[in-house]
Amino acid sequence: MSRYTGSTFKKSRRYGFSILENGKEFSKGKKRVTTPGQHGKDKAKTKLSGYGTQLQEKQKVKFMYGLTERQFRNTFAKAKKIQGIVGTNFLVLLESRLDNITYRLGFAMTRQGARQLVNHGHILVNGKKVDIPSYQLKPGDILEVKESMRKNDKIAEALQNNESTVEFVKVDKNNLKGEFVRLPERQELNNEINEALIVEWYNRLIK
Repeated sequence: MSRYTGSTFKKSRRYGFSILENGKEFSKGKKRVTTPGQHGKDKAKTKLSGYGTQLQEKQKVKFMYGLTERQFRNTFAKAKKIQGIVGTNFLVLLESRLDNITYRLGFAMTRQGARQLVNHGHILVNGKKVDIPSYQLKPGDILEVKESMRKNDKIAEALQNNESTVEFVKVDKNNLKGEFVRLPERQELNNEINEALIVEWYNRLIK
């Protein structure tokens, strides 16, 4: 299944959840409490089944991180093999992706923009070019924007507007460099995510 590249607002409105995590897609009076479509108000009143609730939670987190279904499922399978709480392990793996940390450092306005920076080879990890968005970073890894992109207007604008307050990354805006300081703790991540529902969903599929 291909990666979704459509309207972020459309997906955020559908799930009643900010895919960007900052609510900016709901700006300029766009926010609505109903789902899209002519009968959105009626749909909003419909109570989801347990199956539907699990599916919706999985979908909203998948769209939030911008993964394909295969990538999302494979990441969950890896999380099950790590000692500890599966749901927390899953979110930590998602957060440790190169494209996500590039976003967290403020080098791009969105995760999609961060993915493009990585895909085009504009991000260095420990001084070496890494163009794989799913690359799993380790605590202590240093990220930086390559020399030829240091005067890029979009990167400068993203850094200027960066509102990230996560403490597991540290950024040097002047030198366009940052560090993945440590693995995040669950309480530092989005509290609107119920990862237990995602665990329930995939436990039926992955043994």
